[in-house]
Amino acid sequence: MTRKQLAFLLLAASSASVANARLTRLLVTSQEDVAPARPGAPAYRVMRGHYDGEVNPADARNLIITDLSSAPRLANGRVAYRATFAIAVPADLTRTNGFLWYDVPNRGNGSVAADPDGAIRVVSGWQGDLAPQPGAQTLEVPVARGQDGPLTGPVLQRFTDVPAGTRSVAITGSIGRPTARPLPVTPDTHRAQLFHQASDHAALVPVAARDWAFADCRDRPFPGRPDPTQLCLRGGFKPATAYTLTYRGRDPKVLGLGFAAVRDLNAFLRYVARDDAGMLNPVAGLVRWPIITGTSQSGNFTRSLIALGFNASEDGRRVFDGANPNIAARQVPLNIRFGVPGGAAGLFEPGSEGALWWSRYDDRARGRGVSSLLDRCRVDNTCPRIMETFGSAEFWGLRMSPNLVGTDARADLPLPPEVRRYYFPGTTHGGSSVGGFPPGGEKPPAGAPACLMAWNPNPSADTRRALLKALAEWVARGKEPPASRYPTLARGELVEPTAAAMNWPRIPGEPLPDGKLNAFLDYDFGPGFRYNDLSGVIARQPPAIRQVIPSLVPRVDRDGNEVGGVPSVQMLVPLGSYTGWNVQARGYGAGGGCGFVGGFIPFTRTEAERRSSGDPRPSLEARYRDHAGFVAQVRRVAAEQVQHGWLLAPDAERLVKQAEQSNVLR
Repeated sequence: MTRKQLAFLLLAASSASVANARLTRLLVTSQEDVAPARPGAPAYRVMRGHYDGEVNPADARNLIITDLSSAPRLANGRVAYRATFAIAVPADLTRTNGFLWYDVPNRGNGSVAADPDGAIRVVSGWQGDLAPQPGAQTLEVPVARGQDGPLTGPVLQRFTDVPAGTRSVAITGSIGRPTARPLPVTPDTHRAQLFHQASDHAALVPVAARDWAFADCRDRPFPGRPDPTQLCLRGGFKPATAYTLTYRGRDPKVLGLGFAAVRDLNAFLRYVARDDAGMLNPVAGLVRWPIITGTSQSGNFTRSLIALGFNASEDGRRVFDGANPNIAARQVPLNIRFGVPGGAAGLFEPGSEGALWWSRYDDRARGRGVSSLLDRCRVDNTCPRIMETFGSAEFWGLRMSPNLVGTDARADLPLPPEVRRYYFPGTTHGGSSVGGFPPGGEKPPAGAPACLMAWNPNPSADTRRALLKALAEWVARGKEPPASRYPTLARGELVEPTAAAMNWPRIPGEPLPDGKLNAFLDYDFGPGFRYNDLSGVIARQPPAIRQVIPSLVPRVDRDGNEVGGVPSVQMLVPLGSYTGWNVQARGYGAGGGCGFVGGFIPFTRTEAERRSSGDPRPSLEARYRDHAGFVAQVRRVAAEQVQHGWLLAPDAERLVKQAEQSNVLR
């Protein structure tokens, strides 16, 4: 124990706040020593285990949790949950730098490692619809029950790109890690509905109740073996058709407890000396500046945690001082009866119904009134300093536009002083995992969507790494980060998603961006759904579509590369056009957008090739002359990015070395 921890224990012993901690027991079940992240950095110890928590359903901060009032109670009147965790801390606690980085797991995928700067790294389970499984961060939550029987409600599940010849499919939600969906109240197909659909723009066509069943037909013909977890279709499924199943489900899990579980763990690690069993908080007294980060689904979770007031502990103290929602355009549909927090902005999925903006905005287009993501934390002064980062695919695939210009798309929405926003132009969802200067673009991973264009090799991780350093400085020392940089209407950088409006270059043989946007739809989920909080009970499935909300995308230059934001070195020394959109090659939705996959259209090598093909974009030869000229450009641009704070020096050195080793104009 360090002197800092001893002083913390003495202070906590006289504080009534210890009794208010809602994490009741933290159990470390395994420990592992980990080598330093780099020479001279501290060695680490990784602790894994689970923790138990209890939530007071009468506390005003918990009342927003859907179905919490119907959850079973302990003898003390509280509602219990259990979550997994992993904590990485320097083996020599005196080398801890005071930061705690909580990285929200994405669909249970979360791990910790040695930090080069001595920060504490933490992950834990929050998604209660994931089954406990090795290697996953999961959360066990209770099932809500009514006074006169089970709670029920409509459930929706969609199936697309089902392989030809498939006779039955599992009724599972989410992507990445499938999750079990609620069981139907009855297997009678006359009390449920199945629709097929040729495209997202086509009408839903009912399938006769006699032609499908809650059954498993994998080893016997239709109607198969009765099974409430499987959907069987007479004649089998078609790959180019989407199927939408709606039925009345039972026994909802109290998924909104996921917000409380993250709140309670981090409040405990920051403020409390021991759990209720007397076990020492393993980082007691070491946490000065906790910061939460989340990417994609986890970034949506981060936005919702703040919006729903869970950055305040049950005793009213701020939990996180900083937050980085990364490539997150929506909120997470977690606090909903029968919610699917692992969805991905598909047709009929909730997620964009609540506030999407950091400043207060009157959502007249949807009739929702004035709101912001910071309304609750402003009341009790628990707002963190927020650094929002995102890229091109979030405009095209995840409906980012209203975050910047509202639902009427008429004017830029201002940012409040505690928020910075940085845009990564021309990136796929999350940026390239390869980076550098790979020839011909990035290679698709196994199981990736079939897209017509090459995968986008433009990264965002280098820029984000520098920005997270700036966030830490902002949180700990009040040092202002760089001014926000993102496309705006005022500068003419946001336009309609068409080739004509974007000034897209006409490249022979290459697709146009028209029709590749995932439209922002205004849904009617029926009474009982609290739209502004993305919470409550959905009464109408599938929802009615009220209207299409206008959406804008960034304008491009003569190369087809986006303007505005913080471009990467690869974008500033381009090898082609980097897009946040792509084209679905086959299957359901062929010809439309290809998920969240960005595209890449390489420049021709020589001017002769350019003239022969009719490509309007200058060739690599015209831009850089030869390989040495290309490397010189990379070296100059990388140095400028370091000078302006957009790139760390070690990353700049790596990029220059990759450029030297590349085959560009060899």
